[in-house]
Amino acid sequence: MRMKKNMHFLSFLLIVLQCGMGLGQKTSNVDELLNWCLDARHHKTLPGPEGNLFKQCTPWKTRACCTEEVTRKIHEDSLYSFNFNHCMHQTRKEMSRECHRHFKQDHCFYECSPNIGPFVVSEKRSWRKERYFNVPLCASDCVAWFNSCADDYTCTDNWSRNFEWLESSQCTSGTKCKTNFCPKGSDCKTFKEIYQTAQNFCEKVWDHSWKYTNDSSPCMRLWFDGITGNPNDLIAKHYAFKIAGAESLSGSLQLLIAVVVLMWTVY
Repeated sequence: MRMKKNMHFLSFLLIVLQCGMGLGQKTSNVDELLNWCLDARHHKTLPGPEGNLFKQCTPWKTRACCTEEVTRKIHEDSLYSFNFNHCMHQTRKEMSRECHRHFKQDHCFYECSPNIGPFVVSEKRSWRKERYFNVPLCASDCVAWFNSCADDYTCTDNWSRNFEWLESSQCTSGTKCKTNFCPKGSDCKTFKEIYQTAQNFCEKVWDHSWKYTNDSSPCMRLWFDGITGNPNDLIAKHYAFKIAGAESLSGSLQLLIAVVVLMWTVY
C-alpha cells in the first residue's frame, strides 16, 4: 500500500515538473522579446528606423518591422490582395471609409510593430512561420473599431481561416492573382449581426490575434499618433518581464521538484 501511494505521489510530482517546463514562450530573453519582428513574408529581420512610412503606418517609423514599400501596398490593399469589399456581390456596398481606416491601422500594427515578442507563437503557413496570439488590445480601441464597422458587411466571423482564396482578375494590383471570396452558402450580414459585440469581433476576426482587455489593465493601442513615442513599448516591457519572471520561477520549481523526487526515490 505504501509503495502504491509513493508511486502516486511520484507521478504527481512529475506532472507538476512537466507543467513547469511548459511555462515559457519562444524565449525568455527580454531584449529579444522587446525587439521582435515576425518571421513572415514582408517583415524585416529586426526593427529599425525608416525614413518614411505611408499614412496610417507613419507612427511606427522610428522603430519598425516594415518598410515604406510595404506600407504603401497596405494602403493600396495590394500587399496580400485582400478584398475588404467581399460582400459587394450581395450588397452592392463598399466598406465604409472609417471601417477601412481601422483595418489599415490594424494591418500597420501587424506589419510594423516591434512590440509583439511576448505574444509570438509558431505557425506553419506558406507566407509566415510565426504569428502573434492574444495580444491584449485596449477595450476602448476595440469598441471604436467595432462601432466604425457595425453597419458594414461581411460573410464570416474568422477572416484568417474561413474565406476561399481563388484566382481572380479583379485583384487590387490589377493583375491576375488569388483573392478572398465568401465561403459557399454564406450570407452577407452586418458586422453587428455577425459578431454581436466588440469583444467577439476583435477576438474572432483575425483568429484570436487580439484579446479584448480593459483599459485599466496593461493593453496595446491599435494606433497612436507617434508624437510622444510608442505607448506599446511600455506594455511590451510589462509582459516581457512577466515572462522572464515566470521562466525563472519555473526553473526554480523544476530544481526543487527534481530534488524532492530524488530524495523520495532514495529514502
